[in-house]
Amino acid sequence: MIKFYLSYTMVIRNQIFIIFLISLVYLNNTACISTKKKNERPNFIFYLSDDQDQLDYRIYGNNLVPTSAVSRLAEEGMVFNNFYTSQAICSPSRSQLFTGMYPIKNGCYANHIPVKPNISSITKYLKEGGYDVYLAGKSHVKPDSIFDWTHYFPLKNKRYFQINKIKDFILNAENPYCIFIASTFPHAPYVNEKYQEKDILKLPYENSIPDFKSGYYSNIEIDNNQLSEILNAVDSVNDDNTIFIYASDHGISGKWGVYEKGLKTPFVIRWPKKIKPNTKSDALLSFVDVMPTILDIAGIEIPKNLDGNSFLDVFNKNNIEINEYIYGIATRQNIRDAKIFPSRSIRSNRYKYILNFNSFEVYKNNFTKDKIINKFIELGARSNPNVPYEELYDLKNDPYEKSNLAKNENLNSIKNKLSNQLRKWMISQNDFVSDGKTPLIKPTRHYLDKNTEWTKVPKDLIGKLKEKHYLETHY
Repeated sequence: MIKFYLSYTMVIRNQIFIIFLISLVYLNNTACISTKKKNERPNFIFYLSDDQDQLDYRIYGNNLVPTSAVSRLAEEGMVFNNFYTSQAICSPSRSQLFTGMYPIKNGCYANHIPVKPNISSITKYLKEGGYDVYLAGKSHVKPDSIFDWTHYFPLKNKRYFQINKIKDFILNAENPYCIFIASTFPHAPYVNEKYQEKDILKLPYENSIPDFKSGYYSNIEIDNNQLSEILNAVDSVNDDNTIFIYASDHGISGKWGVYEKGLKTPFVIRWPKKIKPNTKSDALLSFVDVMPTILDIAGIEIPKNLDGNSFLDVFNKNNIEINEYIYGIATRQNIRDAKIFPSRSIRSNRYKYILNFNSFEVYKNNFTKDKIINKFIELGARSNPNVPYEELYDLKNDPYEKSNLAKNENLNSIKNKLSNQLRKWMISQNDFVSDGKTPLIKPTRHYLDKNTEWTKVPKDLIGKLKEKHYLETHY
C-alpha cells in the first residue's frame, strides 16, 4: 500500500511538472508574440489620385465635391495645408515621391522620360531594410530596373484597380510592407457627365466653370468609392500600426506650369495613436520629403544625396519648420501643345518668385547659331506673350497669384533674395536652363515639330528638328 502511494504521488508530481513546463512554454510564446507585435515596424499605404486640384476637396473648402473618403482620413489624422509637388505633371511628380530628389537631379524633368540610370529609388532602401515594396495601378515611372517593385498589381481594363486583389493583400500580408496605390482617376477620359453646373463649385482662380468639370466630378466620385473600399479593408484588420497617406500628384487647373493651382497638392496622413486625429499643419513641405520621412519612420538610414528632409517631427509639432524654401520647375516640352517655355519657381512661407526664361521680353537672348532652333525659341515665346520674365506674389494676401508684384520697388530686397536663392538651387541641381540658354528636350511622345490633334506646327517647321538639335541627355 505504501509502495503504491509513493508511485501514485510521483506520477502526480510528474504530471504537475509537465503541466508547469507546458505553461512556461505557452507563456514564453505569448510573450514572444506580444513582443513581436510591440516591436513590429509600421506598414505604409500611400494612395495617390491623379490630376485633382487641392481646392477640390471638402477638407480644403469645396463642400460640393464627392470626397467623403478623404474627409474620413482627415478626421482621423493630419491635414497638410502647404504640401507641394515641384513639377505639375505625372511622371516627374511620381519620380520625386519615389527618389526623394527634384526632377532635374533625378532625371525625370519631362513627362514620359526615365530617371537617370545611377539613381536609387525607395524600393532599394526599403527592401534592404526588410520591407516588401508594392505598386498597384498607374506606374508612369521608369526604368523597371530602378523602380523594382516586390510585386505589381496591374489595372483592370487599363483604368480600374483590381480591388479584391489589393484588399486580399492588405488582409493577409505577413511581412512589413509599403504599397503605393496609384489611381488613374480623376484624370481624363471622363466616364460620364452627370454633374450639372449648379453641382460644381467655381474655384477662386476660375472666371467660369470649365466644360470638363462635369466629367471631372464624376471621375472624382469613382476615385472616392475606390478609396473607401480600400479604407474599409484596412480598418477591418484593426491594426494601429499601419500608416495611411493620401495625396494627388498635382492639380489639373495648373498642369504643366509652376503656379499654386498646379503645384499645391492635397496631403493627409493617418497614423493611429501616433498622430492626433483631426489636426492640421501649415509646414512648408514637398514631395521630395516623403521618401526620407518613410525611411525615417521605418528606422532606415536616410541617404545623404536626397533633396528632401524627414518631416516626422511635424506629427508632434504641427508648424515646425522643415524647409525654408521649396522649388518648382516647368519645361513645357514632351507634352500636348509642346513649346519651349521653361520656368523655375521658389516659395518661402509668404512669397513666391517665378522666372520664365523664354518670356517674350527676353527670348532673343536665347538665340543660338542655329536658325531652326531659333524659330522654335521664338514660337515658344510667342505662345505666352503676356507672361513676364519675372513674377512675384504675396501668397499671404494673394493666394491665387492674381497680382504680380515683381515691379514693386518696395519689394526689391525680397525679390532679389528669392532670385539669388533660386539661381543657387538651380546650380546645385545642375540645371540645364539659365539666362540665354533654353535647350530643346528630346521628346519621347509629343514632338515640337510634328502636327497632332493637340499640337499645330507652322508648315515651314514640320519635321525640321534632328538629333543634333536636342539637349544631350541620359536617355
